[in-house]
Amino acid sequence: MKYKFDHGVVKIVETIEKAGYEVWIVGGAVRDLLLDIPSSDWDVTTNATPEQIQPLFTDSFYDNEYGTVKVAGKHISEQFGLAEGEIDDSVLYDITTYRSESEYSDKRRPDSVEWGKTVEEDLKRRDFTINAIALRQAQGKLTEIVDPYGGQEDLKNKLIKAVGVPTERFEEDALRIMRAIRLSSQLGFMIEDQTLVALKEKVANLKEISWERIGAETMKLLGTEHAADGIQLMVNTGIIEIVMPELLSMKEVKQGGHHIYDVFTHSLEALRACPSPDPVVRLATLIHDIDKPVVAKAGGERGVTFYNHEVSGARAAKRIAERLKLSKKDQDRVFTLVRWHMFVYESKMTDASIRRFIRRVGKENIHDMMALRIGDRVGGGSKATSWRLTELQKRIGEQFYEPLSLKDMNINGAEIMTLLNIPPSRKVGEILNAMFEEILDDSSKNTKEYLEKRVKELA
Repeated sequence: MKYKFDHGVVKIVETIEKAGYEVWIVGGAVRDLLLDIPSSDWDVTTNATPEQIQPLFTDSFYDNEYGTVKVAGKHISEQFGLAEGEIDDSVLYDITTYRSESEYSDKRRPDSVEWGKTVEEDLKRRDFTINAIALRQAQGKLTEIVDPYGGQEDLKNKLIKAVGVPTERFEEDALRIMRAIRLSSQLGFMIEDQTLVALKEKVANLKEISWERIGAETMKLLGTEHAADGIQLMVNTGIIEIVMPELLSMKEVKQGGHHIYDVFTHSLEALRACPSPDPVVRLATLIHDIDKPVVAKAGGERGVTFYNHEVSGARAAKRIAERLKLSKKDQDRVFTLVRWHMFVYESKMTDASIRRFIRRVGKENIHDMMALRIGDRVGGGSKATSWRLTELQKRIGEQFYEPLSLKDMNINGAEIMTLLNIPPSRKVGEILNAMFEEILDDSSKNTKEYLEKRVKELA
């Protein structure tokens, strides 16, 4: 089998070897290489110390907490004269000195970083067997593999198995509990029995992990091919009680109408069917009905109602996004998608109504909202689309480039102040907003002549 080595990592390996040091490619990149799937996470380990590594690479920088020298793809390209596009300029390559075992008293990070002497010693400290394989290459060809824990066999059997004693690995760094789930979802692998038992036993250790790390791992999981299975595994192992306990309240909350599942199962199936690969959109899809258990009331034609669940649910969804330490921009995206996911379309809706819908959701969120709706429909037992959704998408396309914000108007605040000879004031904003509402109703009014005339009428 011909393996696809990243050209940047080949240059790094050659450079370190020419300097007289031993060097191996390790970690997730090796796993992905052996599985013949793309990887952008290239790590190497060497017997050279950081002080010996740094002079070999221009513009490298040293993370002395873990003894890692990092080099950006851009600088590798510049240093070795690689062709444009040959490697990803944004990739960071990690070069780490062999490390030996160390205590993890806080269940998050090693108490100290101690240099090891062999690659076998370095592999001993790694999390799972499939990540504890090292290989050498020469001119882009595999020359040697070191696999002391049977990682290749576990790759063949599609197993996530801890290195050594599973409880010890999860004691060292509790985030490995979530990483096992994420790798299972990402690769479609089973978690080995003893590893799964130890994982469940040590779940409480996750409380020692920062929300930044938990959030990052959660979003990685949501971006995997089998994200819904990963969430279900988080439920089965008790992880969800720490990370997103709100999901559990949705279990056995029945729905009427077209829905064939309870709220929890519906949400899981919606996630499974969501066509967007964006983890933020997938998170919004998973929790779009998060407050249905809170607002549920018996009665009505369907037997139960969930009035305004999208309103209170949007606030709850944003709290979850905040807890997971998403950026402010992504928190707002989750809020918007959940808040407006209950949109209704009828053919009789005017073009102005369509423009108002686009403005409400945001042009940048329209595609994501459609992805959520598709997941929502399939998760409820319906087909992915309908004539209404198809027609709405067509009409959105027709109105997408019509004036949808104040900046699309053919007049601005400065021009209004000049026309009326007035200083900046609330009145300027009031005039702008009044005219914009007119334009939303009738985009043909967005002309300089009309707007200047209207300014004087509204003054």
